[in-house]
Amino acid sequence: MHVVLFEPLIPPNTGNVARTCAATRTTLHLVEPLGFSIDDRALKRAGLDYWHLVDVRVRASLDEVIAEAAATGNRCYFITKHAQKNYTEVEYREGDYLVFGKETTGLPAAVHEKYPKYRLRLPMGAGLRSLNLSNSVAIVLYEGLRQLGFPGLV
Repeated sequence: MHVVLFEPLIPPNTGNVARTCAATRTTLHLVEPLGFSIDDRALKRAGLDYWHLVDVRVRASLDEVIAEAAATGNRCYFITKHAQKNYTEVEYREGDYLVFGKETTGLPAAVHEKYPKYRLRLPMGAGLRSLNLSNSVAIVLYEGLRQLGFPGLV
C-alpha cells in the first residue's frame, strides 16, 4: 500500500508516519510544499532510526500521485471529515493509495469535488476538528493491511 501526505507541516507527525511506513513496508509519498526540510532534526528524531527502511518519494503535486496510481491500476482513497463513508466500508487492495491532507486545512476543495466516491472518514465525536495525522494514518493503514492479511508482516 501507499501513504500520501499532502503538504505536511509538522515534522514529528511526518516522522511518526515514516516509522509506521517502515514497520509496515509501506511506501510514503510527501507532496510538496513541505512545511519542513527532509533533513529536519525533529523529523529524524520522530522516525528514529527507521528512515533507511522507508521508501520515501517526494512529489511535486497531488496530481502526480493520482496519475501514478491510475497508471498502475490502483485507487486513491482520500481521508477527510467531509466524507459519508467510513474507512471500514471499503475492500482495500495491495496497491491502494491512502491520501491524507495537511494538518491545518486538510485536502483541497477540488479533491472533494472531483473524487466524492473515494472519500473516507474516521468517525469521531461531534464538534471535533480532526484526529492527529499520524494516528489517522495508522488507523486506516492497519485496517487495509488487516483486510489483506498483513502481507509480508510478522
